[in-house]
Amino acid sequence: MLPLAMVAGYFFSGFFSQLAFLTPGLIFVMLLVTFCRVTPSQMCFSALHLWLLLFQFAAAGLVFWCASYFDSTLAQGSMICIFAPTAISAVIIASMLGADVVTMATFTMLSNTAVALTAPVVFSLVGSHSHLPFSESFWLVFLKVIPVLVAPFALSFLLKRILPGLHAAIGKYQIVSFYIWAFALMIVMGQTVEIVTRIERNHLGLEAIMAGIAFIICVVQFSAGKMIGRRYGDRAAGGQSLGQKNTILAIWLAQNYLDPVACVAPACYVIWQNIVNSRQLWKSKTHGAER
Repeated sequence: MLPLAMVAGYFFSGFFSQLAFLTPGLIFVMLLVTFCRVTPSQMCFSALHLWLLLFQFAAAGLVFWCASYFDSTLAQGSMICIFAPTAISAVIIASMLGADVVTMATFTMLSNTAVALTAPVVFSLVGSHSHLPFSESFWLVFLKVIPVLVAPFALSFLLKRILPGLHAAIGKYQIVSFYIWAFALMIVMGQTVEIVTRIERNHLGLEAIMAGIAFIICVVQFSAGKMIGRRYGDRAAGGQSLGQKNTILAIWLAQNYLDPVACVAPACYVIWQNIVNSRQLWKSKTHGAER
């Protein structure tokens, strides 16, 4: 499904780029399905989650600060690859690798909620609206991000209280979010191709550097997550929590709130993280779960 979605987005970029207006709604539905899968009463927070979240935000800030000395677009692209929350599909991959599902689901919700709450501040300071007064840029980002990222959690909570039957039914159909994710991937890839084709030739070197940086960040995040997870008895959960990112959201955020060229980094991250996951799943089948 992944290669087909990326190839379709590439060859039919003109068509799919015109559907970019659907991306926020698709992200909303994917998050709603995920949040309906695990209720707050089932969530179990631990020190593992705290360290993973601390790494996510600290590393994003450190990488942005270091890369900004070389190029602002490079800094934004590198930062979003780390700042982006854990992917919805990470729970599925992690369970196949032997991770604890509740641990993964809890961090997925925690990571997405934390990013939703901090994104308005982050993109007000470093994004395309940073030239505006902070109060003005904050509300510009806040009013667009909150409905997409926070509203699904609030709606899932209301459905649990008011319509528990519907809440349970939505949570059972996780496969729906997978196909929505594939469709959203076609759209963001198509939009990325359209952006890249409009980039001046003197930016081609920057694109290549961002692709390489995205690979390094991908490997480091998976490795760091496994190191942290090993200390708490769940190496697979740690690796997936930090390594597998919600790249659909990352590309959308980059296209809307950062330099559009910065979306090349998370677009390349899509490829790298799925290569890593393919290798991990192969090792899991041949050598057993890594938990």
